[in-house]
Amino acid sequence: MSTAQLAVQTAPAPEQGGAAPRGRRPQVVTWIVLGLLGLYAIAPLLVFAANALKSTREIDANPLGLPQEWNWSNFAEAWERADMGPALLVSLVIAVATGLGVAVIATTAAYAMTRLGLPGEGGWILWLLVSSALPIQLFLVPLVSWWSLLGLYNQPIGLVIIYWAVYSPFATLLVRSALLSLTKAYEEAARMDGAGELRVFTRIVLPMIWPTVLTAALVAGLQAYNEFMLAVTFIQNRDFQPVALSLYSFQQGFTTDWSLVGAAGLIMALPVIVLFLTMQRRFIDGYASRGVTT
Repeated sequence: MSTAQLAVQTAPAPEQGGAAPRGRRPQVVTWIVLGLLGLYAIAPLLVFAANALKSTREIDANPLGLPQEWNWSNFAEAWERADMGPALLVSLVIAVATGLGVAVIATTAAYAMTRLGLPGEGGWILWLLVSSALPIQLFLVPLVSWWSLLGLYNQPIGLVIIYWAVYSPFATLLVRSALLSLTKAYEEAARMDGAGELRVFTRIVLPMIWPTVLTAALVAGLQAYNEFMLAVTFIQNRDFQPVALSLYSFQQGFTTDWSLVGAAGLIMALPVIVLFLTMQRRFIDGYASRGVTT
């Protein structure tokens, strides 16, 4: 028997035409699971949006279905009754101030921990982890007392300072992980050329970790924009109330107009949605490219 005939006899039989590849079934299962998880996440939002276009009576009768009559006037009424224009402006100022402050605090603190030989680095990391884990409710009573004494109660700047303290620990750990992944060769070369520490930080280090710093600022700003408990505790003046407190405007006694609450909630969420759609690539890159290391 020739070598060619032996190769033909020992060659594996071709797969039947209709047989699916081995990896196709797990891939289908993965897509089904992801689709179910996506539906689980988006279904409450769709119900919320549908209720924003219903009347209160229709919500009581059919809370989960589509609106029979689309009441677009709910958005105009919610905007006027809650005076959402000034509230959105206050929330924007608070969110921007929080994001900028957290970015500065986290970046400088992480740089000191990783580049300046800060003593007791392990203790600082432990403190950051504990600060991130402790609930802010533990400190509400002393904070209200101190802020009243310092004249920061009922002032947006007082609320922003609290947000700086609450959101900076995690942001510091995030920026620190980015700094640990950088090589120090560029920094050492700049120092040999006579650059000072501030110049090395602003001209060499900061541009290389900019996506992570931007991500930390965005996360802190969004958290401040959506935060409710601290805002309702420390801001009582209606002129300084952020938009998250506007939802109180639709509560009358023991009843709540849920159609207007839904409309106001969608108005409140619209800037966040636009910001995320605009910055989603930088946002995801800042998280995915760096892990939080300790």
